[in-house]
Amino acid sequence: MLTGLVLVLVIVLVPVVLLALYAIGAYNRLVTLRNRFKNAYAQIDVQLKRRYDLIPNLVETAKGYLAHERQTLEAVIQARNAAYAANQRAAANPGDAQSMKGLSAAETGLVGALGRLFAVAEAYPDLKANQNMLALQEELTSTENKIAFARQAFNDAVMTYNTARETFPTNLIAGMFNFTPAELFVVEAPEQREAPKVSFK
Repeated sequence: MLTGLVLVLVIVLVPVVLLALYAIGAYNRLVTLRNRFKNAYAQIDVQLKRRYDLIPNLVETAKGYLAHERQTLEAVIQARNAAYAANQRAAANPGDAQSMKGLSAAETGLVGALGRLFAVAEAYPDLKANQNMLALQEELTSTENKIAFARQAFNDAVMTYNTARETFPTNLIAGMFNFTPAELFVVEAPEQREAPKVSFK
C-alpha cells in the first residue's frame, strides 16, 4: 500500500516539477532576451548622444557663413532638441512602442533638417572648405554608420525577444508575467533609409 502511494505521488509530482522547471526556464529566457534588447538600445543611445553633441558644433561652424540662412540653422537645432528628448524617453524604456515610434519620427525630422542644412551649405564654397566643417562632416558620417549598425543589432535583439514571447507555450509564461512586445526601431521615411549626405566635395 505504501508503494502504491509513493507511485501515485511520483506520477503526480514529476509532471508538476517538470512543468515548474519549464516555467522557470521560460521566464529566465524572456528576462535574458529583454535585457539583451535593452542593452542593444544602450549602444544606439551612445551613438545618438554623440551625434546630438556634434550638431551644435556643426551649426556654430556654419553660422558664420550662413548668416542669411538663420531659419535653416534654427530648424536643425529644434529638430536636434526634439530628437534628444525623444531619445531620452526611449532610453528610459526601449520596449515601449510609443517611445520608439516617437524616436523614429523625431529622427526622421532631424535627418531631414540636416539634409536641408547640407543642401544650403553646398552654395557656400568657403564653408565647404572650412577645416572644422570637414572634420565635423567626417565625424558625423562615422557616427551615422555606427547608428545604423547599432540599430540593426537592436532590431535583431527585439525580433528574437518578440519571437520567444509569442511562441507556444512560452507565450503563456509571457502573458502571466506581463512580458509585453517590444517595438522595432524602424525607419519610417525613405530619406532616413540612408545616412544624410554630408559631403562637401
